[in-house]
Amino acid sequence: MTTSTLDAAPGPSRSRRASGRPQRRKLPWGSPAVYFIALVVIGLTLAPVAYIVLGGFRDNSQLTVDPAGLPSPWRFANYSNVLSSSTFWREFANSVIVGGVTTLLVVAMGVSASFVIARYRFRGRGLMFGLFAAGLMFPITVAITPLFIILDKLNLTDSLLGVILPQVAFGLPTTIIILVPFLQAIPDEIEEAAAVDGCSRLGFFFRMVLPLSLPGVLTTGILTFVASWNSYLLPLFVLSKTSSFTLPLGIQQFHSQYASDTAAVLAFTSLSMIPALVFFTAFERRIVGGLQGAVKG
Repeated sequence: MTTSTLDAAPGPSRSRRASGRPQRRKLPWGSPAVYFIALVVIGLTLAPVAYIVLGGFRDNSQLTVDPAGLPSPWRFANYSNVLSSSTFWREFANSVIVGGVTTLLVVAMGVSASFVIARYRFRGRGLMFGLFAAGLMFPITVAITPLFIILDKLNLTDSLLGVILPQVAFGLPTTIIILVPFLQAIPDEIEEAAAVDGCSRLGFFFRMVLPLSLPGVLTTGILTFVASWNSYLLPLFVLSKTSSFTLPLGIQQFHSQYASDTAAVLAFTSLSMIPALVFFTAFERRIVGGLQGAVKG
């Protein structure tokens, strides 16, 4: 009876052989269409970066005659002039200070607040998390005018601290939303075992929570540093003295001074974006892993 049932219900492959149509074989390396689309997206992403970097190795005549061509001959004077400029290194140092301090404060405050929201049970915990989540929907363009008035009252305009503090406030919502799932995913049994061994909640935070949530902490730190490095609108409103300019403002100032020297502007721009680009590329796997962990959590 079993044999007759199998014969009466042939499988799909048997049906194709019976109909005489060739059987489609799945390519072992995937669909060519997917590779084509991926290559197009990669090309569209890298083309502007390559144009800016290679444009710094040309002069203005080469850019005018053949804008899409390679440098011929290669000229290094544009980059050497920027690297020998004290203005560039002063703005570079200001960007490092703003990005570094902002990242440290956002990570420290974000992981502390996330630990309380994720591991403590108290009234208003959901409301607190909702307020942080609502911060994502509050764009800096809307808050820039009242924020400038507050900073002016506090005498924080024209200082790097006046840029750092608002950036910390705007960076906390993203950090908390990413870190809370990480900390909630830590099993309660680990915390109970630590308590049995005499570990306090603060000791549990430093000895267990921070090492276990390291992928999420690195992810939020990298995203915060890159966002702070590329920030333009807030420094534009807060900083007016050239001595306190960060690199995005330095690019604008350099462009206004050397508007006719396009090759020099491209060299200044490429040197300004390379640190953030290298930093993001070096830790790209950490960012993807951290975001995947947040989603799973």
